[in-house]
Amino acid sequence: MKCLRKFVWVKIPRAEIPHNSKGMMLYFLRLASRAAFRKGTALYCGHKNEVDAGCWVGGVVGLKSILEAKSRRAALEILDELQMMGYITYTLEPKNKRLTYRITDWVCACAGKEEPDGNIYATPDYGFVCMPRNITERLAEKGQVFAEADAWLDLWCHTVYRDYGNAFSFLAPAIQYGKYGSVLTLETLGQRWKWEKTKVWRFFQKFASCYSLHKLPGSFGCVIFNTCYPTVDEFEAPRTEEVMRILELIRIQARNTHTAGTDNERLNRFVAWKSRRVLQAMEDTHNREAILEKTEESSDFRDRQNSRVAEIPPIIRAYFSHGRNCKNSRNCIYDCIGRIIGEPKSFEFFTMGALRPFEIPPILDFDTS
Repeated sequence: MKCLRKFVWVKIPRAEIPHNSKGMMLYFLRLASRAAFRKGTALYCGHKNEVDAGCWVGGVVGLKSILEAKSRRAALEILDELQMMGYITYTLEPKNKRLTYRITDWVCACAGKEEPDGNIYATPDYGFVCMPRNITERLAEKGQVFAEADAWLDLWCHTVYRDYGNAFSFLAPAIQYGKYGSVLTLETLGQRWKWEKTKVWRFFQKFASCYSLHKLPGSFGCVIFNTCYPTVDEFEAPRTEEVMRILELIRIQARNTHTAGTDNERLNRFVAWKSRRVLQAMEDTHNREAILEKTEESSDFRDRQNSRVAEIPPIIRAYFSHGRNCKNSRNCIYDCIGRIIGEPKSFEFFTMGALRPFEIPPILDFDTS
């Protein structure tokens, strides 16, 4: 799978929208999740309206329901602020009170095929919404104080998966800010969100079911995983042992690499520079273990390992001695003369109790006089 950071938009499942938080991005997500996913005709209060993809047409009552606002004034104030920030545009016709809003950053690539008679609005908490990856950069560039929903969406938009510049992202979708931002600190996030360090910690405690934080030793920082991010293949929440293993492999690969900066800055460079080598080494080790496991599972190898007896060919030569019955006694020239009694048809080993297929020659008649 390609690195998700290379795409200009991300998927946000409607069921994962953090309705228990606050912030302008929460209102924006609610408006985007209720916008039409394709062009068509919608029915509102008995009136048919032509709606484009990324738009919603209705009234103030419906808008209050979407935003969960308590009053008409509060709902319109939210729209005004989002419009001033450049996230939406809206119009309210004074004559018929019809309200129309449009998502300015709507991802047209995710829009469905036009259906004149089909549904154009998605079912609540079903499907996903496509958002531009830089949707929260406007807040950071303007230096605004982030709310909880803003921080939640900011982490979601900086999620990567199977990025060869971040070995941790092969365990699960991980949070990464730029090329050298795979290992984060609470201070770094606090500076971006304009929060105190303790508030950042409480945020991750509240949303621990979505964002899993793994503390690294010393002053390296922490690795954050997005366990709710939709991917093609299934994954499990990374264990601390797996994270520490990758960290140790990266440090081994970078043992002769010298760079300036804090421990966190140096580790971020090592992750970006050495992740590909670490992943290659882990793949080689996995292949060797798979081959060894496959070999050990073979019955022939297992039988040979369990047997403590050396393999020998079957005996095909016999010796006959006349002993005291021979008239020449000890000087009998016929004593200990080897004689071939038959060649085996197969040199394969037989199980206990099985007969060997020898060709038995006629009975010998010895002269014992």
